[in-house]
Amino acid sequence: MPVLRSLRGVQRLAAVLLHGVHGLLIVLLRFPSLNADGRQQRVRWWSAGMLRRLGITLHLQGRFKPGAKLLVANHVSWLDILVVHAVCPEARFVSKAEVRQWPLVGRLVAAGNTLYLARERKRDALRVVHQAAEALQAGDTVAVFPEGTTGPGGTLLPFHANLLQAAIASGCAVQPLALRYADRQQPFSAAAQWLGDTTLAQTLWRLATADVLQVHLQVLPARGSRHADRRRLAETLAGDIAAVLDAARPVA
Repeated sequence: MPVLRSLRGVQRLAAVLLHGVHGLLIVLLRFPSLNADGRQQRVRWWSAGMLRRLGITLHLQGRFKPGAKLLVANHVSWLDILVVHAVCPEARFVSKAEVRQWPLVGRLVAAGNTLYLARERKRDALRVVHQAAEALQAGDTVAVFPEGTTGPGGTLLPFHANLLQAAIASGCAVQPLALRYADRQQPFSAAAQWLGDTTLAQTLWRLATADVLQVHLQVLPARGSRHADRRRLAETLAGDIAAVLDAARPVA
């Protein structure tokens, strides 16, 4: 079985590499001549295709609110962005600035109109809040991970409220998303985790060799943000997402 699993992993990684190069060519050669809808269609196609090549099945529950909104999701893996883009390609994520320097991935992430945050600069969060508020006022969908970093999947890290100010300032709705990766043995699979010093290559190998990996994305009802207290709003959104994760735990 280990040999078969390794062979499957090599085959999947080869397909992932080819699909990544294909995506880069689309960005470089096709994006300049496409309008926003055309680009979003290709973002959706490419993201869903990457999940398939990794052997991951996506299960979607719920509906996205039309129009401008701030999406708030728990953060498990770098895959989270692809999962959301496979069903909501218009989402503009707030991402750490160093992602721009990643080979291949950085160029693909930039193609999604990503907003970059330099986390080592305390004042940069204020700049990104203003930028996100302007995007929301223009009718865009912006997506954030309030935990600020990836967690273990089954439990949430504390939510940071700063970026929620963008929705409050623009009066846009906030829609929570609950992400969960599961495999044949566990409702919260370790294969997708990206914790500590784990490298991108290591997570890719775990994903490629995983057995029947699924990702569950539950889109929860949107909440109003006008005149909201951002810390209380963060607590409410964390509670919404935590309730979904708790419901997936096996009863002891």
